Amino acid sequence: MPVDAAPTFDLTFQRVVPVTAAQLWQGWTHAPTLMKWFTPAPWKTIDAEIDPRPGGIFRTVMRGPNGETGGDGVGCVLEAVPNRRFVWTTALGPGYQPNPVEEGGFHFTGILEFEPIVGGGIGATGGTGGTGGTLYRATGRHATRADADQHAAMGFEVGWGLALDQLVALFA
Repeated sequence: MPVDAAPTFDLTFQRVVPVTAAQLWQGWTHAPTLMKWFTPAPWKTIDAEIDPRPGGIFRTVMRGPNGETGGDGVGCVLEAVPNRRFVWTTALGPGYQPNPVEEGGFHFTGILEFEPIVGGGIGATGGTGGTGGTLYRATGRHATRADADQHAAMGFEVGWGLALDQLVALFA
């Protein structure tokens, strides 16, 4: 007898952007590049460590304009398909070691997908080497509706959109 799939509590943000999948990949998997765009201004990512292979580390340290902290964390890379898909989770640390949930916090899995668009939409050049840009899709997968609601209330779509704008501007 087939087993029904568990319900998902996903938040998804997507947009066609005028940069290549390779540029998006670099932005997410090269720590010095990630530090230039990852946190919506006026916040900054002041440190990062990324090992883009299954079991590798995904760590960021963020600071606000008045020295406040938030969003710092260590996660584990689950999947890394160059220029196509990058998945990490905060539920695990490097080497698939379980991470505790901080008080008032939640775990999520970040799923990033980059799908090249050939022709149309953005124009023949648009900084994409003759393609039509890239469909960028970011999904935050949560274990519970409450976690997804908390992440949405924190500004998932707006924050990830502002950060994406900064990533695109970096390669413009």
